[in-house]
Amino acid sequence: MAGSSTPSYPLLCPRYAVIDLETTGATATFDRITEIAIVRVENGREVARYSQLVNPGVPISYFIQRLTGISDALVAQAPYFEAVAKEVIDLLDGCVIVAHNVRFDHSFLKNELSRVGLDWRVKTLCTVRLSRRLFPEFKSHGLDALMLRHGLSTASRHRAMGDVEVLLAWLLQVAEQKGQEALQEAAQALLAGSSSTPSHLETPLHTLPQGPGVYTFYGSSALPLYIGKSVHLRTRVMSHFQADHKSSKEMRMAQEVRRIEWTETAGELGALLLESRLVKQHQPVYNQQLRRQNQLCGWALAELPQTKPLVQLMGLDTEIDPMKDNFYGPFRSKRQALDLLRQLAQTHHLCPKALGLESGKGLCFAHQVGQCRGVCCGQESPALHHARVKVALSGHRLAQWPFDGMIGIREFDAARDRTDLHIFHHWCHLATVHDHAELDVAIAGPTTPLAFDLDVYRLLSKTLSKPMYQQQFFNISGPADQSFHRRAAIIAP
Repeated sequence: MAGSSTPSYPLLCPRYAVIDLETTGATATFDRITEIAIVRVENGREVARYSQLVNPGVPISYFIQRLTGISDALVAQAPYFEAVAKEVIDLLDGCVIVAHNVRFDHSFLKNELSRVGLDWRVKTLCTVRLSRRLFPEFKSHGLDALMLRHGLSTASRHRAMGDVEVLLAWLLQVAEQKGQEALQEAAQALLAGSSSTPSHLETPLHTLPQGPGVYTFYGSSALPLYIGKSVHLRTRVMSHFQADHKSSKEMRMAQEVRRIEWTETAGELGALLLESRLVKQHQPVYNQQLRRQNQLCGWALAELPQTKPLVQLMGLDTEIDPMKDNFYGPFRSKRQALDLLRQLAQTHHLCPKALGLESGKGLCFAHQVGQCRGVCCGQESPALHHARVKVALSGHRLAQWPFDGMIGIREFDAARDRTDLHIFHHWCHLATVHDHAELDVAIAGPTTPLAFDLDVYRLLSKTLSKPMYQQQFFNISGPADQSFHRRAAIIAP
């Protein structure tokens, strides 16, 4: 693999390999490699050069063929990755992997190697980040921008070895312009830091606090991509940027993130409440679980036993108060509500026709197979059937609010001397307050009708079930002439 001559390159570190991959797409967990190029450098001297087409085992899209010039026909006789995996691993052994947007190449190699049963761990150095560090006066640091700025050219752009040679030429030119020592210092600083951080991330991760709070990922627009929470903000955010992504969603999100904003809280409860509210408010594209609030619905049981149907599906947003005695639920979708009702009808031998699950005249089908006690044909009284429906649904009612009025739950962070007081009423989160004025406004009561939130209900129910809250609990009160921290302590345990 080594040539007859041994070119010299900057001494970024004792051993490094400049690599580039061509692939069938941008998602490492789904797309595959079509070409590999590697130049191994030891102590500033090139010792090996490798270039190989790879059969991806899947069709190459027309767009990729146009971009790279690599077609299905070109790779038809090429080896599959598993056939070259050992040679690639041996060539990269003991090296720092250097590439432009190294996360892309590293993720593809790691996923391909995992498919053949190899666990690969290696240090990486991104030349995008290196350029950003050495030339902060420039905004763009893509390979085309570097070529234009530094007067570099290649006849094989978007081919693996062509792009590797461009990077090597760029390193040589930077060493001449900035000096070998400055280039090596910048490289070592990046290697000592978080090398898995995306090259395009504008927010330094070391600026994030280590305590609890909520973080928001933004791409190139003002709309958030993702909102998350953690009791250890910096650690959690950094975990999103591990190079060996376990899902294509995580990888796509990491590639799109440009900046990060965050809000600190005094504890985990505050972080959970804030995350839930912000996700529903902004509907980030990569949040799923907390977004579906407007589909909540539940069953309203008729008061009169003769009513047909006995239960009616009602939306939670405008149609009904979920705290009413005849409301059962809520459910996140109509399908979930119907599945539950069908299950209860079968388990408790209820009449599907009386419940509105079956249409038509005469006996219901369940009665014909011995699963209904006959309210549809006069063998069971409507009053008895109504009572049995109520019993069957009883386990799916919201718990009654166990307090006379508003309550406050205090979270205190001693390290930052921060107090967050979360105010609740009828299972709804009214506010999180931090001083006397905000507390007085919250105590005065909401100016708009309370909006029920299933996630807040479940979170508060779980919180109140903890022993520390079962021992002692205070309704909203407390004299305003005390410090806020002391006043909050009186209001909540």
